[in-house]
Amino acid sequence: MNYSELILKRYSVRKFKDQEVPVEDLKKMIEAAGNAPSGKNSQNWHFVAVKNKDIISKMAEGVEKSISDISSELPPEKAEKFNKFSRFATFFRKAPVVIAVYAGEYVPEGYKELLQTKASPEKLERLMKANPGIQSIGAAIENLLLAAVDMGYGGCWMTSPNHSGDEIEKALGFNKEGYMLVALLPIGVPDGERKSPPKKNVEEIMTVIE
Repeated sequence: MNYSELILKRYSVRKFKDQEVPVEDLKKMIEAAGNAPSGKNSQNWHFVAVKNKDIISKMAEGVEKSISDISSELPPEKAEKFNKFSRFATFFRKAPVVIAVYAGEYVPEGYKELLQTKASPEKLERLMKANPGIQSIGAAIENLLLAAVDMGYGGCWMTSPNHSGDEIEKALGFNKEGYMLVALLPIGVPDGERKSPPKKNVEEIMTVIE
């Protein structure tokens, strides 16, 4: 398929067939991710492909524990609402493979220099909010997901479990100095009909200045 078709075919997949994803296919996806643009060519990413079912289950249990711990300190009505989203943060447990995405530290261009000036806290905060390091990770993830679609797979870009990053990293048993978990990508062959929310039309998201 051509690139335009590929973009339109991608959607968030949350149900997968019980079908293995070969390591060679995962390598192709991650190679595509590694070819994404990154700030200062930092390539500040690392991908941990988890095929071990026991570890994936422990990751999901870590998310559930975090949800439980957080809920226990919330007012009842807020705890109930928070708990309702538990299943959306743990559906990855049934995926044949989960790719844990790690991001390395990244200092935005000009930040160190601004620290040596009379720049206001607001100016420094604005620069950090743009966060080029995370923008680089986003580009890599999109490349990975498009490569997955091109090979007949589907995936979901998950950040909802990020509140349980410590628990997930403990279950993974993976540590890379200067890196932290920022997303999970369950990957597999889609099972069931496509479900995708409507997208805004181009007039809503585009401004032309001539």
